[in-house]
Amino acid sequence: MRNIAKANTLKRMFPLLSVEQNCIISKQADITFCYKVELPEIFSLSSQDYQAIHSLWEKALKVLPDFTIVHKQDWFTNHSYSCLDDLQQMSYLSQSFEKHFMGRGFLKHECYLYITKTNKQRIQSRSNFSSLVYGELVPKQIKDKTVLQNFEQACLQFERILNDSEYFSIQKLCSNQIVGTTSQGGLLQRYMSLNEQDNAVLEDIELNAQRVRVGENVINFFTFSNPFDLPLEVSMARAYDKLSSDKSELLVSFASHVSLQLDCNHIYNQYLFIEDSDDNLKMFEKRAKNMHSLSRYSRSNQINKQWIEQYLNQAHSQGLQSIRAHFNVMTWSDCPQELKQIKNKVTSSIASMGCIPRHNTVDSAVLFWAGIPGNSSDFPSEESFYSFVAPAICFFNSETNSKDSQSDFGIKMTDRLSGRPVFIDLSDLPMKKGIITNRNKFILGPSGSGKSFFTNHLLRQYHEQGAHVLIVDTGNSYKGLCDLIGGKSNNQDGIYFTYTQENPISFNPFYTQDGIFDIEKKESIKTLILTLWKRDDQPATRSEEVAISNAVNGYLKTLEDKSNIPSFNGFYQYLNTDYKSELDFKKVREKDFDLHNLLNVLEPYYKGGEYDYLLNSNKELDLLSKRFIVFEIDSIKGAPVKVA
Repeated sequence: MRNIAKANTLKRMFPLLSVEQNCIISKQADITFCYKVELPEIFSLSSQDYQAIHSLWEKALKVLPDFTIVHKQDWFTNHSYSCLDDLQQMSYLSQSFEKHFMGRGFLKHECYLYITKTNKQRIQSRSNFSSLVYGELVPKQIKDKTVLQNFEQACLQFERILNDSEYFSIQKLCSNQIVGTTSQGGLLQRYMSLNEQDNAVLEDIELNAQRVRVGENVINFFTFSNPFDLPLEVSMARAYDKLSSDKSELLVSFASHVSLQLDCNHIYNQYLFIEDSDDNLKMFEKRAKNMHSLSRYSRSNQINKQWIEQYLNQAHSQGLQSIRAHFNVMTWSDCPQELKQIKNKVTSSIASMGCIPRHNTVDSAVLFWAGIPGNSSDFPSEESFYSFVAPAICFFNSETNSKDSQSDFGIKMTDRLSGRPVFIDLSDLPMKKGIITNRNKFILGPSGSGKSFFTNHLLRQYHEQGAHVLIVDTGNSYKGLCDLIGGKSNNQDGIYFTYTQENPISFNPFYTQDGIFDIEKKESIKTLILTLWKRDDQPATRSEEVAISNAVNGYLKTLEDKSNIPSFNGFYQYLNTDYKSELDFKKVREKDFDLHNLLNVLEPYYKGGEYDYLLNSNKELDLLSKRFIVFEIDSIKGAPVKVA
């Protein structure tokens, strides 16, 4: 049936003509390239990083030609945490962990960037010349093809500048990502339906002076469009008060109040209108003369003249580029009660930035229409304000929420803002990126702050991922975890040693269940011997390390005879007999390797010595094959130890 209603159809009013060669072409002959931007994680940047990001934006914007609109659109949508892995394949504690956080709400963030090439007339058009008020759009033609070529080259340079940095990852969207496919929704469908699901359907859109509605969702706009509503000073970053102190600051971007800290469905739109800077300054020169001639009639004219002259002086003295800017927060909800709560949240967030909150109800329909990807040239010029590039960039959102590490080894912790689990690699990935040079960790906190709780959480996950864990502890903090691992493995793992006078801690470093000594096992025995022989302030020489390695390898060869029982006593006897003869045959000098000194130091651990029980356990326990071992030394932590 043909539509005979008075209401316009979206097909007839839609301002975009087509998407060709991965760019959007509007019916007014505007060309737009779309990008998806990956921003740095929040709470991971220093003041120097924010300065570097600010400089990158300035450099990238300088390569764009005049009459270009940069539209940065940050989506923040409410989501619930759900585990992607199969819970049945997890351990009991991992299942409990996932079930505890299941359904935890958080803001999902996605950042898109649209760069539009338009003309002088379109970039300065007002709301009454928007395509929204036209009965029907007649497509225009692009007459000068070199304009498209030059614009494409400028966008490539823009993209390269951001991608060459360590802070951004910018990827150009293809046609299917913009318009979607039969199985996957596109960027345009998502904006027009405010739904990111692939099977989302377009609903009725109501655009009038009273309200803007998409389906059941009512849309509100809160704008930064008047310079008198903005603070006198802006900055690239500010301290996050909840996690900062007088002596240390945790920094976030200046616009974080209306970004990740605003807990509701919203879009933060950031517009920069790059015009002919010289023409803008000439226009201000004329305005200054007019204000001067009218200053006798009103003191406000005299004040405005001073402000304009200050703007001109700063532009000419520092060589700054004059641009127009606009920022707005677009929120939506289908619940009237929630709309009131969202309004309170947004206005308080804007006020926290030092700005005056302004709920825009006059141009909300035009603002929604201009927010369509590729239609930023329909933006009403009266809703923008003049500024320079540097202060305008301060209103950019510069970070995203915490992301899972792209690694197979790590630990699940929780995000500071939302409390949802985040998988973090604390060892391998930072080493590859050059952030750290070793894998040492230091856990600091007062008594009762949760150091042992966190360490249990860390070691359990490391063990489940295949790591070998050896703990020396006082206080029985890991007895429960060790028993849990032992019970799960039928006592094949989770070995717990505790000291008593009747049953002191002892083991046999030369016993292996499979009788195979790989490089790792040999190195562990070599390290043990060197630790017993040398003090911390006496590093072993290269010749001594080679001699110990040869001694260990020689003794292990004797164990090929199954009649020889592996033990530390056997190793000591081998040093005093066969290896001593081998050194005499090789004529190894005493200053290169002092065997008598080694035997003297190891004698207390030999049979009949003071510590003969320590390394000569008769229990056939292969510690090298166990992945979770705890030595509880609480009973001997105050006992005096004799140094051999």
